Amino acid sequence: MSDAHKSDLLLVVVTLLAAISWMFSKEAVLMMPPLMFMAARFLIAGSILALIALPALRRLNRDQIKRSVGVGLVFGIAMSCWILGLFHGDSMGEGAFLTSLGVVIVPIIARLVFGEAQPLSTWLAIPIAVAGLALLSLENGFKPDPGQLYFVVAAFIFALYFTLNTRAANQRTVTGKQGELIEKHKVPALPLTALALLTVGVVTLAESAISEAWAPTLNNPPPILFVWVLASAVVGTAGRFLLQTYAQSLSAQSHGVVILVLEPVWVALFAAGWFGETMTALQLAGCGLIFMALLVNRWNALTRAIKGLMKPRKTA
Repeated sequence: MSDAHKSDLLLVVVTLLAAISWMFSKEAVLMMPPLMFMAARFLIAGSILALIALPALRRLNRDQIKRSVGVGLVFGIAMSCWILGLFHGDSMGEGAFLTSLGVVIVPIIARLVFGEAQPLSTWLAIPIAVAGLALLSLENGFKPDPGQLYFVVAAFIFALYFTLNTRAANQRTVTGKQGELIEKHKVPALPLTALALLTVGVVTLAESAISEAWAPTLNNPPPILFVWVLASAVVGTAGRFLLQTYAQSLSAQSHGVVILVLEPVWVALFAAGWFGETMTALQLAGCGLIFMALLVNRWNALTRAIKGLMKPRKTA
């Protein structure tokens, strides 16, 4: 198996791990405060990755650490909105598709904030995604429930996180306050991820300490709760990010973007099988439009991936 095909297969596994993590998280927040759960999940996952990345972490300079923590702060706010959406929402499948809007929003953030030019496919995808969001909201007469609002806000902040994370992971030259050119060295993926996850843990821990009651959970935690928290931290967070980092090192990033679109599809299927969730025809149509917007948005990457798979193999 070639490295490219191996990467594709591993990224499919990544989407499955991400989808399964939704199940673990939903089970956990039924038994403990949501932000408290996120703090435990990310502090455990970040600590695991930090131990693995310890030599690389020691080599980071102050600017690299600062950018990594900045990425983590944005990621932490996004994850806070996401878990509150999961806590208040009625449908995980619907939530997964709303959160996936972040993929469509990324180019808008890149264009407005960083002035990066975007292809026509991006601007075609945006109205399709908005139409899908409207269909999802029609059930409440254009008055989305709190869960939906949290997921949509999370999608916007995730888009900013994805943009900042990409810029932190790549070396570039920027202009300083005095007009001088400053070289921004990239942050290796593993220490970047470790610091970002630890920062998410600290952010959600502070939010939880301010807004949630810990005593009921700490005084009498059900044994199964430890299973959901550890599974989410080890499998759904540390394992997922490690596998994703390795997979993306094997092949072009464009392939990964297309394959990761599968996550909301798996979530909807798992939610139906695990929790017995159902969606109305209107909600399914909305999810379908959002999924179509994701594909349109990455049409060039999709066509390149298909052409790559259809190329005849060279024989010895």
